[in-house]
Amino acid sequence: MIKTLRAIADAVIKTVHLIPRETDIGKEICIGADGTPTSEIDKIAEDAVLKYISLHDVRLNVLSEEIGFIDNKADETLILDPIDGSSNSKSHIPLFTISMAVGKKSLNDIHTAYIRNLVTNDEYFAEKHKGAFFNGDRIHSKTHFEPEKSCMMIYLGRGASQRAHFLTKRIKSVRELGCSSLEMVLVAIGVSDGYFVDSEIRDRAIRIVDIAASTLILRESGGEVYDLNGAKLDMPFDVSYRSNLLAVANSEVYTYILGERNHYSSNQKIRYGIYANLTIPISLNVASRVIKSLDLTKEDYTIEENLAIAMGLNGLSINSMNVDIMIVIGGDGTILRALQNTSATIIGINAGKIGFLTEIELNNVEEGIKRLVEGDYSIQKRFKISVVCNNEIIGEALNDVVIHSDSITKTRRFKIHINDSFITDIQADGVLFSTPTGSTSYAMSLGGPIMDPEVNAVLMVPMAAFKFSSKQTVIPASKKITIEAISNEEYLLVIDGQKEFKLPSGSKVELMKSAKSSSFIVFNKDFYSRVREKLKCFL
Repeated sequence: MIKTLRAIADAVIKTVHLIPRETDIGKEICIGADGTPTSEIDKIAEDAVLKYISLHDVRLNVLSEEIGFIDNKADETLILDPIDGSSNSKSHIPLFTISMAVGKKSLNDIHTAYIRNLVTNDEYFAEKHKGAFFNGDRIHSKTHFEPEKSCMMIYLGRGASQRAHFLTKRIKSVRELGCSSLEMVLVAIGVSDGYFVDSEIRDRAIRIVDIAASTLILRESGGEVYDLNGAKLDMPFDVSYRSNLLAVANSEVYTYILGERNHYSSNQKIRYGIYANLTIPISLNVASRVIKSLDLTKEDYTIEENLAIAMGLNGLSINSMNVDIMIVIGGDGTILRALQNTSATIIGINAGKIGFLTEIELNNVEEGIKRLVEGDYSIQKRFKISVVCNNEIIGEALNDVVIHSDSITKTRRFKIHINDSFITDIQADGVLFSTPTGSTSYAMSLGGPIMDPEVNAVLMVPMAAFKFSSKQTVIPASKKITIEAISNEEYLLVIDGQKEFKLPSGSKVELMKSAKSSSFIVFNKDFYSRVREKLKCFL
């Protein structure tokens, strides 16, 4: 089938190249089956395809944006866009293709795809379960996403939604080519991270003829295409059907753009919670500023009960608050306390000291809340550690788990296993196990390294170890860590500095990566800028 599609493309190129330069190839000659104008070059290219199919008895029905559906009594249909990027061709912009795909009923059963750049003669093709190729070489989409180096194709033409424009603020490099097939194959070959189309005008959204071929090519290269509700995109063989979409190179791009409960849920009313550390004198004033900002835009919010009492208002306990986003006023400890009682997405206002996990500074509260309400942010997920003690789940840690002596100046022995394989016997004041999130906290004060949040590992840090050979160890988060308390005295286990548990001698603690994660709202600041500014590192 690839050979047939390649031959069809050859026929189209030969025909198009015969058009005299002085010919008005952009002249509109009729209205196509999709309800949009058909230009001279569209019709010439389509006629070349139909002529080839007829002369060579190709057993395919045809669905084209110009002529609509042609029933050739075949089992399968050729989805055809004879000139994708026809507006570019009319303006002599060298970015237009012929796009062809073969399937039976819908986008998800397409099994063969072929795209030819009619200017450069580059070809892209794929067969289902056989991979995708560019000029004969196998291609792969990007496997890793770096927001600070990101590049995306984003539709910004007439009808582009507000959230499309918000997205341009979060992506390092943005392009719009006016040729959806090329924009998607750039994701497939690893040049771009994604392609985003969100039009508020239905007629400017995507048709199946635009993306039938490029969708299979992208999927075979390792990427995926979704509708904006987060479902895998499927479309019927119908040129009147249109959809917005997100095409991504990998799951990290999907999470960055369509992360749960983020600002792309445009039809959903966001519910906010407000929680504050009342031991900080300025917290009431900051809370008042937050409430005033939310009132200006008539947002729904609930105040935590102790804060509400202090302000003479009504409120609820934090674990009773049914909210999407929790606005936390305080420092990192306040955020960790909040996370012991809520699964809401967190945004912190720094009323503490360092406030590494916070996003909004005191001199920027109103602007920060404005960005929050407008959805001008991204959501970052951080993994947690599940803590099991003597076969009972006792909590989850975002930062760290510490097991140490219950009395000052007394060491304890710890026997450590990784996936049930014994690795070391440590005598020390204690042992700390930190996530990348916690690496900038207690672990760092013990001399541990700073870990990028994208590192999928747990850091083990002995505390004042008796033997010099007891070293810090980085352990893959996918592995189970078992700690046996083998001294004849009691131990103390602390989760995120918030929950404490007495452990008798002989206790066994197991640490595993939790199925749950914590979500944080962040603006445009990258991790290393935060480290440099908050911790004064790298100076």
